[in-house]
Amino acid sequence: MTEVKNVTAAVLIIGNEVLSGRTRDANLNWMARRLTDMGIRLMEARVIPDVEEVIVAAINEARAKYDYVFTTGGIGPTHDDITAACVAKAFGVGIERHPEAVKLLQTYIPADRLNEARLKMADVPIGGELIQNPVSKAPGFRMENVFVMAGVPSIMRVMFDGLAPYLQGGTRVLSQAVASYLPEGTVAEGLGQIQERYPDADIGSYPFYRDGKFGCTLVTRTADEADLAAAAAEIRALITSLGGEPLDQDLVSPDAEDDEEDDFKTGDG
Repeated sequence: MTEVKNVTAAVLIIGNEVLSGRTRDANLNWMARRLTDMGIRLMEARVIPDVEEVIVAAINEARAKYDYVFTTGGIGPTHDDITAACVAKAFGVGIERHPEAVKLLQTYIPADRLNEARLKMADVPIGGELIQNPVSKAPGFRMENVFVMAGVPSIMRVMFDGLAPYLQGGTRVLSQAVASYLPEGTVAEGLGQIQERYPDADIGSYPFYRDGKFGCTLVTRTADEADLAAAAAEIRALITSLGGEPLDQDLVSPDAEDDEEDDFKTGDG
């Protein structure tokens, strides 16, 4: 049995624009995949509004419960960008204009455009460490196990890439997908029995409809390589016993990448 080291995380997506449907989130799927590759288990994701008490409560709950908390959104120059102030309140500290953050903004924004609104993007909770932003220079920041990043996907991704080497991963979870053109109702009973025999694995069923036929992809996820191979073999045998053909592929296509520039506000942050 593989010794499992669990490292956990939560993602808080902050923004009224996401909740209203004005903006489609393009960050969660990308971050979930990156964290999985690093052996960090994403246990929870929330979309929350630009409301101080909601943000403060969500940060405090998540940082106490998980090893890492990642937030996206709310660190731009406008009045509704309140994430930095909320993080400061969650940690019980004040907020300051970070000298290094000001210098970064000065290298990117001409002096005649560096107004008070844009300087707001240099405000960081006291004790915060900057997360570099090679795209538009306005940094994110870290407070203990909370990492605060921009909502614009291209910026969030380079921020995450910059901090990723400093994250401590756990045991990497392996996965195996087996698909068939048998509907879920046909495989459900036998699949449940397989799950009972492998309690340390997560076995999921994901339906699809292709070429006029229903089917499902059965995915096993576990840190134990032997259990993964054994469970997948039992799933293939189950499909065959029910008259189906097991296919070692995932026929449930991942969501297509959206054009992030169409989906997110651009500009200062």
